[in-house]
Amino acid sequence: MRKTQTAKKGAGRGRPSRSKDQPNYKELILDGAEGLFAQHGFYGVSTRQVADEAGVDVALVHYYFGTKRGLFDAVFLRRAEILNAARLASLDAYERDHAGALTAEGAIAAFVHPLIDASLSGGPGWKSYFSLVAQVNNTPAWGGATMTRFFDPVVHRLIDVLGLALPDADEKELYWGYQFLTGAMTLCLSETGRIDLLSNGACHSSDLEAIRHRLTGYCAAGFLSLVRSQGEATSASLT
Repeated sequence: MRKTQTAKKGAGRGRPSRSKDQPNYKELILDGAEGLFAQHGFYGVSTRQVADEAGVDVALVHYYFGTKRGLFDAVFLRRAEILNAARLASLDAYERDHAGALTAEGAIAAFVHPLIDASLSGGPGWKSYFSLVAQVNNTPAWGGATMTRFFDPVVHRLIDVLGLALPDADEKELYWGYQFLTGAMTLCLSETGRIDLLSNGACHSSDLEAIRHRLTGYCAAGFLSLVRSQGEATSASLT
């Protein structure tokens, strides 16, 4: 109790206290904001609510992050950096270890499995984060720009590996395939419970291992279908 009172006293001046054993207020704020944004979206959360959730004065939120958008971006970046590093390493390893035998399914697995692993073993914060990513990915006003800012380099790396696996594919079809992949991926990782109700309990959105073995094959088949349709269209135009 005494630590909380001390924290709020220091935070009231807009700055953290200098005690060496103080809590990590920045992480507490990020954790609180992540959960609230995941539940209520960007517009449904105030900085004061975040401060209350974190147990700090609202001035401390502004001290660290400036604006609510600055806080939101910091929440998004914190785990995006971890995911991007893991997926780039996974894609690099897949390309290196399967040179000459790359497949669409293998490339997609290298891209998706690090996310599933994080959700399975990373704790509840990752569950909130993936729910938040799904929301942003479906926000017309600024979601596309946010996803571009934080995730484009790893997506382009996936497209490069897919291009090696599917050398006859028009790059345009690879981007369409990714559009469909990212929708399925973010929906599955947000664990909405929709399939539980729809299937009368036969399937569970929280069964990420079941998702792991179905999602990659399903999406790979979609990429192959796009390439096949592209080839059929090309042949038709030549006759």
